Amino acid sequence: MSGRRASSRITDDEINELISKLQSLLPESSRRRGATSRSPATKLLKEMCSYIKSLHREVDDLSERLSELMATMDSNSPQADIIRSLLR
Repeated sequence: MSGRRASSRITDDEINELISKLQSLLPESSRRRGATSRSPATKLLKEMCSYIKSLHREVDDLSERLSELMATMDSNSPQADIIRSLLR
């Protein structure tokens, strides 16, 4: 049983690799701020959560704008066909 518990633990190297991967997903401006020193994992996770929230807001805004655009279009127009094809 203790062998299973030990094998399921994540190593420091694996944590560092995951932190690096998360850091690479942040926008360039956030990465530059932490370039001088390695950001602690807590700070990186907070930045990542903030970034994800901002992406959600952006998606919501774009969805709303798209809905407004589609409402003003003729549903049989070539433009509406293009938008529908992009959404698939």
